[in-house]
Amino acid sequence: MITIIDFEPQYAADFRQLNLHWLQQYELTEEPDLLVINNPQGEIIDKGGFIFLANTGDKIVGTAGLLKESPTQYELVKMGVAPSFQGKGISKLLIEACLQKAKMAGATRVYLQSNSQLTTAIALYEKYGFKHIAVKDAHYVTADIMMELLM
Repeated sequence: MITIIDFEPQYAADFRQLNLHWLQQYELTEEPDLLVINNPQGEIIDKGGFIFLANTGDKIVGTAGLLKESPTQYELVKMGVAPSFQGKGISKLLIEACLQKAKMAGATRVYLQSNSQLTTAIALYEKYGFKHIAVKDAHYVTADIMMELLM
């Protein structure tokens, strides 16, 4: 059974490994990614954001975060699921936890930056109501897609 738990510092290595895997797989790793995945506590949590982890009971198999941009705006970041656990609905659990937390935190907008190679993730975002918007002020050179969900 998969449970969604809040990030704790003891899971930093899992967070890093899960995200490094997909970033390297698609050749998308950039310096801003490394800043976040090497210091999730300082770059996300300490700045008012949130990270959720999918836990099997003895292993962390998924991750997703909300980076606080302003009191009413969050960026959905670093969503990934271990390859052997993909296709089991874990991404849905993670995105639902993020969107619920964003609402509870008073968000009026959640946005994300992505890459067109990530077709499965983009389809998931669309399913949850994210709409494509023009790419502007992207943190990542490889971000060729930007989407938002108005709450």
